[in-house]
Amino acid sequence: MSSSTASPEPYPREGLPLEEARRQVLAALTPLTGSETLPLEQALGRVCAEPVIAREAVPGFRASIMDGYALADPSVPQVGHSWPLLGRSGPGAPYPRPLAEGEAIRILTGAPLPEGATRVLPQELVEADRAGLHLIREAGDNPWIRAADEEAAAGQELLGAGVCLGPADLGRLASCGVAELALRPRPRLGLLISGDELVPVGSARGPGQIWESNGTLLVALLARLGVVVAERRVVADQPAALRGALLELAAGCDVVVSTGGVSAGDSDWIRPLLAELGSVAFWKLFLKPGRPFAFGDLLGTPFFGLPGNPVAAAITALQLLVPALQRLEGAPVEPLPRLKVRLASGLKRGAGRPELARARLRVGPEGELLAVVEGSQASSRIGSLQGADLLLEIPADLGSLSAGTELWAQLLRLPIF
Repeated sequence: MSSSTASPEPYPREGLPLEEARRQVLAALTPLTGSETLPLEQALGRVCAEPVIAREAVPGFRASIMDGYALADPSVPQVGHSWPLLGRSGPGAPYPRPLAEGEAIRILTGAPLPEGATRVLPQELVEADRAGLHLIREAGDNPWIRAADEEAAAGQELLGAGVCLGPADLGRLASCGVAELALRPRPRLGLLISGDELVPVGSARGPGQIWESNGTLLVALLARLGVVVAERRVVADQPAALRGALLELAAGCDVVVSTGGVSAGDSDWIRPLLAELGSVAFWKLFLKPGRPFAFGDLLGTPFFGLPGNPVAAAITALQLLVPALQRLEGAPVEPLPRLKVRLASGLKRGAGRPELARARLRVGPEGELLAVVEGSQASSRIGSLQGADLLLEIPADLGSLSAGTELWAQLLRLPIF
């Protein structure tokens, strides 16, 4: 982490706008150094440490695009033309000798073309009998041949350094004979959940106690995005215990994340401990949900103090923690994709802070994209996240909104390939 967070920067009293907070976070971070080599099967979601170069052309031979007949004929043949049939080429079992002009062989999809073959006639255009092969329908200009370097040429860069690997990347690398990859190190994340009121799920609750859910929510959310939580602690709001946990997590992890304890209450110890052990860059966001959010340096380790309310913790993690983890892993920082939608029904709210409201995406009768907001948007209500496809971006100056209002929205659905 750079020294740009050594002392707090001035920010508006109501908190930093989200974009400015993200800019400060990313400016403070540099990618982790080093790499590790892993088999292709273990590389999904990881980041390439170096360019991947094709060692040879792929497929490496001219191949038939469909079942048919390969010809050695310099021009497009005419209906009524005939050829002697000499043999067959199948996948993994090529015809063993070159074709001379005027000769033909049976060929299957993906099979190698022999030397001298100039085109493939689809089987629906011809008839074959003991006398040979006969063209019964007009043949077009398409030779139906896959080039020897259609997928990749020898020496071609298949992937650049810094690419986050998806299924299509891995499939292409496998098709080019790549068995293992040099990958950038994945940040080790330490998670600290604080609160006197927290009890383990499944245990009996005393007066005023709640079952601890932030850990489950955040670990699952991060896992969905390919991030593994290396250590997870639940600690009461006691400064000595919190201080010890922070020190241990900072010593063993590349980034430390907490939930709760970053506001200004009597039991909010995380922010003063961060100031004691490192530095606080900022601790408020001009955002709903998510105003109490701390970012800083914990003994040289980047620190993110998420809000204690679960929805606010999850949303601020998506907005600020996930881009930071991308930067640390050396991947391109990719914000959630945005699209314009219209409210399916009215939405009551008070102006004052920009809001990221949870909504479901629906398609209207004329193909219009609609946002459906259901139930309370309280930052403590995890149910508002269930089935959410969108985070509606509602500007600070807008109050209650009518049906049909057009808004930008962040798309929460994951890409497939």
